[in-house]
Amino acid sequence: MCEKQPMAECFLYRHLPSSPPRFYRVEIAYDLFDDVAVICEWGIVGGHKHRETHSFANLREASQLADGLREDAVQRGYQVETPEIWLT
Repeated sequence: MCEKQPMAECFLYRHLPSSPPRFYRVEIAYDLFDDVAVICEWGIVGGHKHRETHSFANLREASQLADGLREDAVQRGYQVETPEIWLT
């Protein structure tokens, strides 16, 4: 699938001592049909990732979903900062 450049994206990371570091990414971009898409990816840093895409006819609805997904991830302990040690 060929996607256009994202309008906005947010990377979040979580690392607990008892588990490998995880990431969560939310992106808003236009899809091939000029609908607005919210793309959400999550998984273990350097490992398998999961992906979900939701399409909307307007930016307002897409932004509301993206904001909700980001807020949910923050409530589960994800943070915007990326300590370099997690990526080595």
